[in-house]
Amino acid sequence: MTQTTKAYLALIFICIVWGTTYLAIRVGVQYYPPFLFAGSRQVVAGLLLLAVARAYGERFDFSANNLRAQSLIGFLMLTLGNGGVTWAEKYIPSGIAALLCSMMPIFAILFNLLSSKRDHFNWLIGCGMLMGFAGVALIFRQSISDMTRPEYVGGMIGILIATSAWAYGSMVSKNKARGTGGPLFNAALQLGLGGVFMLLISPVADDFSQGIHWHTDGAVSLLYLISFGSVLAYAAYMYALRHLPVGIATIYAYINPLIAVVAGYLFLNEALNIYIGLAFATIATSVYVVNRGYRLQKKQQLKDTEMAVTLPDRAAAES
Repeated sequence: MTQTTKAYLALIFICIVWGTTYLAIRVGVQYYPPFLFAGSRQVVAGLLLLAVARAYGERFDFSANNLRAQSLIGFLMLTLGNGGVTWAEKYIPSGIAALLCSMMPIFAILFNLLSSKRDHFNWLIGCGMLMGFAGVALIFRQSISDMTRPEYVGGMIGILIATSAWAYGSMVSKNKARGTGGPLFNAALQLGLGGVFMLLISPVADDFSQGIHWHTDGAVSLLYLISFGSVLAYAAYMYALRHLPVGIATIYAYINPLIAVVAGYLFLNEALNIYIGLAFATIATSVYVVNRGYRLQKKQQLKDTEMAVTLPDRAAAES
């Protein structure tokens, strides 16, 4: 089995598992403070993944440069990304959170465009982004009765900030922070360090006025998130990200919202109406259109490069 085939299998696994984590997070934060809940999840997952990396004989790189790089990715993707989503799901339904998170590929391409000297907007990318924001507007429209509650609005804004942080972290991980450590080792560092940052934030951001008590549903959701949502799925995502283009590796964003919305409807009686359906269709289409525009641009750049290489050869032959 080739590395590319394994990467696609990892991507399928991610689509299924991360689609259900929104439900597990929504359950967990009803019983435990969000940043404490998410931070504990990621620290334990990081330690477990570190043990797996050791068992596979991966190279460990504790150099200052690698620690800085993995700390940055962990802070962006886990502390701000996962921590922000976990905090927001205390106030908004899991299906709505998943729909907003499906904007992630658009943010990823936007950051790539802004950081690249060669890439630029074209009409497909522009139209796709407008459609994406129209999908977000539909989500706000279906939640119009909840918009009078500041915590609900804050939750939705928090999701968008978390999503953009995850997208930027994915770009950094893809382009600038490979390091010399193995992929599982680096993923373990990202999980663990991102979790530590969340635990440091918890005393300031979390509400401990009700205390912390044992709840079976919350504990089960935490175990599921640690084992499947963090250890297995995050390792799979890092593997897919390493062996597939960013636009393909982030395609799980098409599937996750659908799974999350259906799971929230079936298990938590969350809303499932025409506005949510339209929002999902609009955002999914927008992600496709933006990716299409980005791929066409890359193909054109490749053609231009080939022409630039062949023209001197032609000129030499004609002379």
